[in-house]
Amino acid sequence: MPEIYRQCPECGHTPPQALAADNQCPACGIYFFKWHQAQALEVPNSDQPSPKPGWRDMAAMLLEPLERLDPVFFYGRSLALVLLTIWSWRLIGYDYSIGEIGGSFMHNILLPIHEAGHIFLIPFGEFMTILGGSLLQVALPLGIAVAFVVINRDNFGAAICLWWGSVSVIDLSPYIYDSLHPQMIMLGGRTGEDGPHDWIYLLGTFGQLTNAQRWGSFAHALGAIGVLAGLVWGGFVLWRQRQHLYAS
Repeated sequence: MPEIYRQCPECGHTPPQALAADNQCPACGIYFFKWHQAQALEVPNSDQPSPKPGWRDMAAMLLEPLERLDPVFFYGRSLALVLLTIWSWRLIGYDYSIGEIGGSFMHNILLPIHEAGHIFLIPFGEFMTILGGSLLQVALPLGIAVAFVVINRDNFGAAICLWWGSVSVIDLSPYIYDSLHPQMIMLGGRTGEDGPHDWIYLLGTFGQLTNAQRWGSFAHALGAIGVLAGLVWGGFVLWRQRQHLYAS
């Protein structure tokens, strides 16, 4: 049955008798069917601000897996997560009060990044130069984690970078702890009492040197929590990834 108009949808005019869609409005002259076509093609007003995502939306986004992932890569990631979990207990278990982690393979990875941080921040003055080693050691993996989320939409990769950044904090905890009574041997072959020690300078700047061991313990605990968070995050993303394994 053809659509009947008792009132013009454009101007509101009411004709003496109802009109079909292919008729014109006697008042404004618009064809009723053309009015509907124009409405269907109308672009929504872009000036209206889109609703901001809430924390639940953000959390859901961080748990989303990749849309497509080859099974070989999926099982490779799963194996890597298992190995990192086993290694994590070793890293967390090192005695930070005597700097045991300094003899680990992970410390040898982080040390060049630490030293590069000092060099990169030389133009920004003494304080930033000394802070730069510890800062880059932690900020580099966290920055890559942000890139994984924002650019690659790869939440598993971001979770592993969170793990890396958290291990970096654990690696720093003995250095911080040692600054009260320096015993660790620096790269120059001397302890902090005889040579440069980043955290003696940094904590001393803020009048916190007497609390060095507390800050070292806090850094170790914070790093351990971050390590576990990264592993749980990565595991959950992989668990959700299973249904996307063979997506076309």
